[in-house]
Amino acid sequence: MSPPAPSQETHVTDQQEQRDHVHRPPGRLISPGGGRLLVVGQWSLLGAAVGLLCGAASALFLWLLERATQFRTSHQAVVYTLPLAGLALGWLYERFGGPIRGGNNLVIDTIHDDGPELPLRMAPMVLAGTVLTHLFGGSAGREGTAVQMGASLTDWLSHRLALTARVRRQLLAAGVAGGFGSVFGTPIAGAIFGLEFVVLGHVEYEALVPALVASLIGDFTTRALGIHHTDYPAAPPLALDPLLFGKWILFAAGVAVTTFAFIELTHLIKRQGEKRLSRLPVRMFLGGVTVVALWQVCGTSDYLGLGVPTIVRAFGDPTLSPVAFAWKLLFTAVTLGAGYLGGEVTPLFFVGAALGNVLGRALGIPLGLAAGAGMAATFAAASNTPLALSVMALELLGAGAFPHVVIVCAFAYVLSGHRSIYGAQRLRTDKSGVRLAAVLAVRELSAGVPAPPKTSEGGRKP
Repeated sequence: MSPPAPSQETHVTDQQEQRDHVHRPPGRLISPGGGRLLVVGQWSLLGAAVGLLCGAASALFLWLLERATQFRTSHQAVVYTLPLAGLALGWLYERFGGPIRGGNNLVIDTIHDDGPELPLRMAPMVLAGTVLTHLFGGSAGREGTAVQMGASLTDWLSHRLALTARVRRQLLAAGVAGGFGSVFGTPIAGAIFGLEFVVLGHVEYEALVPALVASLIGDFTTRALGIHHTDYPAAPPLALDPLLFGKWILFAAGVAVTTFAFIELTHLIKRQGEKRLSRLPVRMFLGGVTVVALWQVCGTSDYLGLGVPTIVRAFGDPTLSPVAFAWKLLFTAVTLGAGYLGGEVTPLFFVGAALGNVLGRALGIPLGLAAGAGMAATFAAASNTPLALSVMALELLGAGAFPHVVIVCAFAYVLSGHRSIYGAQRLRTDKSGVRLAAVLAVRELSAGVPAPPKTSEGGRKP
């Protein structure tokens, strides 16, 4: 019997390896034939350089973000000018930000497809845009900015060192890890996130050492520059039993439904805005008007900016509004869907913690544990990174979060389906574990592109 033909994915990989071998600049790439200590040393040096860049950028970003939040809190009238800020930011991005408008999706496409060098302007532009979004009251997060700054600075370094395509991709993953780990103070989760977020259900172990070093050095650098991260309440220890396990599955279903609502609403606002209004400044102006109107209707400033105080409150306040998670979801979907700058992590932490508070009360689960599980699982399901967020919960909440948060992250990840806040994420297998015949981007499924025929576990069509 003749051996099965190689799959398309294997063929593409082999071609890439051949190109890397042919065009490899002498002395500029870690040699696969070198000693292990040499390889680890070279990767560690590269990872450390990336970590220093990412950590310094995150420290500057977090310092500016804190100043902006303090100013908005003490001068709340500035929120009324959010539409005008959106008009100005939209014009600037329309005029100068075309090459970087893809944001995190551009980073994923570049890592996966070996695209052109990420513009260095991405770092300062996304930093300024995010700080201004928060200054005027937009509901956005931090991870998108940190990831994009880390990736653009890393790609600048990669091209200055003339690294091959394979090493460049691995170093870009390290840049993502360094940005994520340093901005949240969770270096182990940051390393895993950098390896996990490009391809759904796949961890890129080839970049493990540089990603880990970059995330650790990035975190060390940010802390050394005087940045203090939020302290979350430790999760209370609770023994797992069959009844609690069943409750966690119901809990995960609630998280999955909420994640579905956030992703679909954000994408709907963005699609309809682009369809009906061709100019980004106009879309951002109207988005700012909507946020200001929502602010007046709800009668509180809790849903502006990051909302960290409410996240912490969700861990122990049984009187937290049962609709707080829905308000934050709406504020964030409008802000990001209209085109304002920022990430999704912290707003989804808010949504998840507030939702966990509600579900914890309903299911009889301690609030400190329910809020922590909801916080981690909501972003895990939205970004398809259950491993990174399970570890992140351990770093933020302590050992009491385990194994509960892993259960909720895993079930929410599967139940949320094939959708993502990052439309460029690739699918090699569906969430049932069946390998597809070709790699497909999540956004292609959203656009109605039919999934390719599935193959058997061995890669051959059944």
